[in-house]
Amino acid sequence: MAIRIVHTADVHLGARHTDLGERAAAQRERQFSAFRATGDLAIAEGADLLLIAGDLFDSNSQPRRSVERVAAELRRLAERAIRTVVLPGTHDVYDRASIYRAYDLGELAGLPAGSDLVTVLTPEAPRARFPELDLVVFGRVFATKRAPSSPLSGFTAADAGATWSIGMIHGSLLIPGKTEHDEVVFSADEVAASGLDYLALGHWHSVQLGTAGTVRYAYPGAPEPVAVDQDRAGRALLVTLSLVDGTKTVDVEERQVGRTRFARHEVDASTISGQPALVEQLATLADPDLVLDARLVGLRPDGLDVDLDEIERALAGSFLAVRVRDRSIAPLPDDAEVPPPDTVLGALVLDLEARIAAAEADAAADPARAADAADLRDALRVARHLMSGAELTL
Repeated sequence: MAIRIVHTADVHLGARHTDLGERAAAQRERQFSAFRATGDLAIAEGADLLLIAGDLFDSNSQPRRSVERVAAELRRLAERAIRTVVLPGTHDVYDRASIYRAYDLGELAGLPAGSDLVTVLTPEAPRARFPELDLVVFGRVFATKRAPSSPLSGFTAADAGATWSIGMIHGSLLIPGKTEHDEVVFSADEVAASGLDYLALGHWHSVQLGTAGTVRYAYPGAPEPVAVDQDRAGRALLVTLSLVDGTKTVDVEERQVGRTRFARHEVDASTISGQPALVEQLATLADPDLVLDARLVGLRPDGLDVDLDEIERALAGSFLAVRVRDRSIAPLPDDAEVPPPDTVLGALVLDLEARIAAAEADAAADPARAADAADLRDALRVARHLMSGAELTL
């Protein structure tokens, strides 16, 4: 019998989004919609278990109505015999002010005391056993945001007493020089030695899948981006555990649950007549669910004048977020220093200038040749930039 698990983390319900101004409330609703879509995924796939690997809430200070709203979603899953295991994170940390101490999610969901349909792991109860699934979930929980040690320190699932052993951690995989100072850190060697079948992770807001030894591990990323630059967010993971002829298989699939999409769009500066034309072109991509990263590239005409802030303000109402960057090559002054003619670049400049003069003379007699002169002038501009040491983005 295959066991199906939906794995999510970093929902960050109740995030303030102070950088979004009046759009903050709408973004909070988007995050809740993604959480509900994760539940829809669990129902549609006939999941046995939903794992929430930390930071379900953005902080421990949430109004009761928000917690009740979450509990209603958990009740919807419980009514279909889908169990939920919640691991406190670093935002909803299990300290003295923990939201999980203030509210009993199972009770708010209308479940009887002792039900295994909603489980919150705690320092006193760091595991949940599900005999019907022959599965146990481990999750070491700390009462402080910064862990005093790795959550896998001294851990082994060897004595689990079940066919399937699942771990949950909200923290960072050790990457020397990058993550060793995070609040909760563990190593790939510890994962490999854990004896787990699957390690459900949280804390990183972009999807990351991996294997350490024989242990599959994954970060699902945030189901809806918490910040508009998180372009690998918006997903939940569907994990399938299979046992065939004594061989275990763990399959992990990404599923879209968030609405936000990301796109990078490049505009050739040489094709733009002016700022209004650039705004008009980008406006054709308008989508309230799109985070657009637009870049002006190529060779900029001498007369092109753009104000990036003005462009972003003009487009702000057409996208969830928009950023416009100028990576085009600006013209160099005519009196820029030219290398000596006995150098490669100097010889190239002299050759191009001669060819431009010839092409312009030809264009005077045959207007169709004007494009040849324009192409040569662009080539000269690139050459002059190479002389200046400028970085080219084409």
